[in-house]
Amino acid sequence: MPDSRRRQGSGFVFCLIIAAVFLLHVSLLRLPYFWDEAGYYIPASRDLLLTGSFIPHSTPSNAHPPLVMAYLAGSWKLLGYSPLVTRSAMLLISAFALLGVFRLARHIANTEVAIASTLCTGLYPVFFAQSTMAHVDLAAAGLTLWGLDNYLKRRMAAAALWFSLAVLAKETAILAPVALLGWAVVCPYVNRAVRPPICLPEFRGRIPLLAPFVALILWYLYHYWRTGYVFGNPEFFRYNVQSTLHPLRILLALAIRLWQMFGYLHLWVLTSLMGWAMTRPVLRDGECERPRISLSIQFVFGAVALTYVAALAIVGGAVLARYMLTVVPLVAIMAISTLRRRVRVWRWLALLVCLSFMAALFLNPPYGFSPEDNLAYRDYISIHQDAEWFLEAHYPAARVLTAWPASDELSRTDLGYVTRPMRVVRLENFTMQEISAAADERSRFDVALIFSTKYEPPHALLENWAVWQKIKARFFGFHRDLPPAVVAQLLGGRTVFSEKRKGQWVAVVQLERVEDASSAVPYNQFAIRWQE
Repeated sequence: MPDSRRRQGSGFVFCLIIAAVFLLHVSLLRLPYFWDEAGYYIPASRDLLLTGSFIPHSTPSNAHPPLVMAYLAGSWKLLGYSPLVTRSAMLLISAFALLGVFRLARHIANTEVAIASTLCTGLYPVFFAQSTMAHVDLAAAGLTLWGLDNYLKRRMAAAALWFSLAVLAKETAILAPVALLGWAVVCPYVNRAVRPPICLPEFRGRIPLLAPFVALILWYLYHYWRTGYVFGNPEFFRYNVQSTLHPLRILLALAIRLWQMFGYLHLWVLTSLMGWAMTRPVLRDGECERPRISLSIQFVFGAVALTYVAALAIVGGAVLARYMLTVVPLVAIMAISTLRRRVRVWRWLALLVCLSFMAALFLNPPYGFSPEDNLAYRDYISIHQDAEWFLEAHYPAARVLTAWPASDELSRTDLGYVTRPMRVVRLENFTMQEISAAADERSRFDVALIFSTKYEPPHALLENWAVWQKIKARFFGFHRDLPPAVVAQLLGGRTVFSEKRKGQWVAVVQLERVEDASSAVPYNQFAIRWQE
């Protein structure tokens, strides 16, 4: 197909993708900011908007490159600061990433595989939830997929540009060029031992792939010049690098990364079907077998996936699924191509996968997971809005004991939870140790806003295995939050507001010495109003 017709076709597909993602996410576009959005990315972007500085001052710098924050600041400059503008801007990035999936799959397979792979990727719960969120991982993944598409088309200058933009979105995107350069070195030796050859045909010009390294080094030099730190503030570096190098933790994180690549949130449905399809004979169209993705390309995908899994098992304090968003579309493309090659009813199986992903958006798994990985984050925002509106109505001048991120939600009006900043006394979490310490200093606060800082499944797997609980606590920051009744008893107060939704909860505890302000809305009227 001529390049002009391909560009026209891609433009049409992009318009369809934009329409689809906005339609599917329309109910999420006005939600206030959640967790890491509120803790880093929104404050950093807002600092850039207000001061023009790439180094945030209202939150400690994590040394993340500034591309996405600059994009958000530019969007706010043009259209105004609001969650609607933020989430719409991120949806455009999501649509662009999905177009990258489509173009890559069409190039290495065909249009049918491209359509099915794009649908599966877009409906995968982690990708779907991240599509409206002001994080940098989905942008880095999308730009990397565009770079990989151009690399496989041997457009090295274009590939270098996309990979450079990807590392300016997030530093871990450098793993893709690392994988490609590493595979280029190893592959000729592998070719000597196997037939047919598995390397891409040799071509010159891989030097442009060094451009992303130059871009990242320049950013870190600038960050060091402005802050005195290369890789972010010392606490950020300790949490994400120094504290992750224990051998047992690396092995456990490796297992988690493999699960996130092949099984997490119903990915097992797709990969199990792929494994089953591999046991079936290849279908024929007339005299010819249905084609597979070239082995050389499969090994490129494998090199990229292996590099991400290995590197992200070693670094990263939080083993978040969104860090693997670059790899999951590659798995989807390979799986859909395999199904098409070997199963006649592959379209129905692809539909089954999409339906299973849609179910995982609403049904939380029977194990601990991050609420940002499906629509559980919407439940978190909803119950926190209710609790914080209640606090603002009843205790506008109170000192509120709480933990992050609710401490920011109450003290920063730009996050969308309260209309006036409230005074906050912050503690780390709601464990027995923290609450007991707070109980000894009850004169410092008037009410407490407590909430579940970890998702709590009703019947968690391995819940009663003490060894596993200790391992999680040591390596992954696991802890148990005290329930509202126990917190109220320890603080010498009573629970005046509580709400629970799908394993997440929030409550307001009033110390007995505090009386409701005369101007406050009675609790029963508040509850009726928000039930309506």
